[in-house]
Amino acid sequence: MIRPAGRALGPGAGAFAVLLASVLWGTTGTAATFAPQVGPLAIGAAAMGLGGLLQALVAGRRIAQVRAGLVAQWRIVLVGGSGVALYPLAFYTSMHLAGVAAGTVVSIGSAPLASALIERIVDRRRLSRRWMAGAALGLAGTVLLCAAEAARGGSVTGAGSARQTVAGVGLGLVAGLTYAVYAWAAHRLITRGIASRAAMGAVFGLGGLLLVPVLPATGAPLVASWTNAGVGLYMALVPMFTGYVLFGFGLARIPVSTATTLSLLEPAVAAVFAVLVVGEHLPVLGWTGIVLVIACLGVLTAPSRPLRAPRRVAAGTPSPIPRRPRPPRRLRTVPPPTARPADEG
Repeated sequence: MIRPAGRALGPGAGAFAVLLASVLWGTTGTAATFAPQVGPLAIGAAAMGLGGLLQALVAGRRIAQVRAGLVAQWRIVLVGGSGVALYPLAFYTSMHLAGVAAGTVVSIGSAPLASALIERIVDRRRLSRRWMAGAALGLAGTVLLCAAEAARGGSVTGAGSARQTVAGVGLGLVAGLTYAVYAWAAHRLITRGIASRAAMGAVFGLGGLLLVPVLPATGAPLVASWTNAGVGLYMALVPMFTGYVLFGFGLARIPVSTATTLSLLEPAVAAVFAVLVVGEHLPVLGWTGIVLVIACLGVLTAPSRPLRAPRRVAAGTPSPIPRRPRPPRRLRTVPPPTARPADEG
C-alpha cells in the first residue's frame, strides 16, 4: 500500500518550501541578462525541458515503484505534462511581445485566479476569506510593481505594436492557466497516493520530453559561448529542478490556490535582484508593491488561531455563570371525596 506523502510536516513547511522556490524562480530574469543573445523560447525550453528531464531521471526509481498508479491516472499525467510544455513557451513569448512588465503581471498574476477556478469547478473546494484577502493584496502588489517597471521603461523590452501587445497579453493568460493546470495535476497525483517526487518527476519528465524538439530549433545560441551555456545550465538546475522539487514538497501540504498565490513572491524577488545585481532603480511605487506582496505572504502563512477548549472547573469551585433556577415542584393534589346523595342509603 502506498502511503500518501506530505503528512509528516504540516502546512507551514509546505508554505516555506513554496516561498523558497519562488525566490529561486525570481533569479531567472537576472540570470538571463548574462546571456542576451539567447532567445526567450530557447531559455524556456532549456530551463523547463532539461530541468524536467532531470527531475524524471532523479525520481526514476520512485516512478518505477508507483508505475501502476501513474498508468491508472495517465490522463492527469498527460494534462500536467502538457501544461509544463506549454507554460515556458507562452510565458517567455508573452514577455517578448507585450514587454516584461505586462507579461509578468498577466502570467503570474492570473495563475492564482486560475488555480482557484480549477479547484472550485473540479474539486468543489470553497475559497476561504483568508485566501481572498491574501490574493487581493498579492495581486495589487504585483500590479503596482509591474506598473512601476513599465513607468520606468528600463525593463520593458520587446514590446511592439498594439496587436503584438494584445497577443502577448493573451499568451500571458495561457501561461497563467497552464501553470495552474500542471500545479493542479501534480497536487491531484500526490493526494491520490503518489509520492511527491514521483508525481513531479512524471509530470515534468513528460513536459521535458515534449520540449525536446524546441531545443534544436532555437537553442543554437546556448552553445555559442561558455557564458550562454552556463546560464542555460543554471536555469535548468537551480530555478527549475531545485525550485520545482521544493514546489512539489509544498503541493503535498497546501492547496494549489495557496501555492500559486505564494508564488507571487517571484516578481518581487526579481525586482530586488535587478536592483542589487543589475543596478536598476526601483521607484517608490514598486517598493509599495513589494510591501503589499509581503503582506499577502503574511496573511497566507500566519498560523490559524486554534479554537479555545472550554475551561474545566474544579469540584467545589463556584461557576462564574449563574445557574438557571429550577422551577418549583408541583404538588400532587388529591381530589376531595364525592359527597353522597341525600336519598342514598
